[in-house]
Amino acid sequence: MSGARYRLASVRGDLGRALLLDLGLLLAPVALGLLITEFGVDPAWIWPWILLPPLLRHPWLLIRLALLIRRRHRLAPPFPLGLWGEVYRGIARYQQRGRKSRKRQIRFSRRFREAANAVPDALVILDKQHRVEWANPAATKLMNIRWPEDDRRPFTEILTQPEILPFIEAGEYMRPLDIAPEHNRAIMLSLRITPFGERKKQRLVVGRDITKIYHLNMIRRDFVANASHELRTPLTVIAGFLETLLDAPGTPAQHRRPLTLMRNQTDRMCSIIEDLLTLSRLEMRESSEEQESVDVPDELHLILQEAQALSNGRHDFESRVDETLLLLGSPPELRSAFSNLVFNAVKHTPDGTHIQVVWQRGIDGVEFSVSDDGPGIPPEHLPRLTERFYRVDRARSRESGGTGLGLAIVKHVLNRHDGRLRITSELGRGSRFVCRFPGKRALIRDDRDAIPVDELQIRESAHLNRS
Repeated sequence: MSGARYRLASVRGDLGRALLLDLGLLLAPVALGLLITEFGVDPAWIWPWILLPPLLRHPWLLIRLALLIRRRHRLAPPFPLGLWGEVYRGIARYQQRGRKSRKRQIRFSRRFREAANAVPDALVILDKQHRVEWANPAATKLMNIRWPEDDRRPFTEILTQPEILPFIEAGEYMRPLDIAPEHNRAIMLSLRITPFGERKKQRLVVGRDITKIYHLNMIRRDFVANASHELRTPLTVIAGFLETLLDAPGTPAQHRRPLTLMRNQTDRMCSIIEDLLTLSRLEMRESSEEQESVDVPDELHLILQEAQALSNGRHDFESRVDETLLLLGSPPELRSAFSNLVFNAVKHTPDGTHIQVVWQRGIDGVEFSVSDDGPGIPPEHLPRLTERFYRVDRARSRESGGTGLGLAIVKHVLNRHDGRLRITSELGRGSRFVCRFPGKRALIRDDRDAIPVDELQIRESAHLNRS
């Protein structure tokens, strides 16, 4: 505070001295004129010559300053005397600050350009009309975008894949879009788009070369599918012979326990292989080809019957199912996802657990949820639950017959149906698994057919349910 007061006092002192100097420059000619008239010189002749220079000084300095500013000349000493000197000096300081700021901006822009040019990923900035505003050198190789040659050119004219325009206009950028560009089919690009700028109207497109990762995933997927398919036949044979030996009346009693263990482990291996094959089929295509009206209430009633048989009275079930609400999708895939969530609640919760199954309209679509009041899941495990073979309690999962693939299957099915999986849990209070589907997939059961649900109807119904 004392420093600010000192600077303010210094400025006031400079202005005071400049004002006194201007008064001196004005009063000195007046004194000189009075002195000359004392010698008998005609005042009408001497006063205009004495007063004209100090009066013309101000418009001259103003015009000179205006010309210097208009020509963008740098103001440098020597400065005029008086208040005009303070004006010139102040403008010169502002010019110096502006030059320093521009130099900083140029240095920052140069560093940004150098950093962007060094990035191996393609970076492209799009304007509000999805036209190219800027691109780094990597975009030439990966996207065939040359800047500045392609400046203001529509992005979809360069990358002509039909799925790109809906991806940009949809505005759902949580998942990347994988494409093989037309100019080089040998590479695989992963496109990520991030809105930025004023009102988030501009787009930053990041293209990453995932060719090696894509081929590795293809190899892994093919290996898992082929290995699972090849293992299924011998395991089926082994399971058949074990079943025959266990049912045979002449089998010794001491052999029955190891045969039973062998059959249980064989059944577990068959279950793992079936889940792996299901995952492989889901990964083959991003979206389901079978799109039909799925009678979700009927499927859930069958799943609940199977879950109650699996529980054998050890769990308390509650269901709230909207009998008029159907879903557009693949019946076997949706049944697999819903049954996995319900059966997991039975397998991985202790006896006496209350399990609630809900199928209803939500705020922005429809949702299926499975809740329980079991022991809950530690928070550090929640982000990894949908990974393959990931188990919270490995020993308990093996005892219950879990494969560690159920939630991975659920995640893939929801991705193929534009859905999202949300998992919440609290230790000692239970867990909740929610599958949310967009309103465009919701259907209403009619007397004659299933009709689409209007988005407004979904919101109104959800509001009435909550109130």
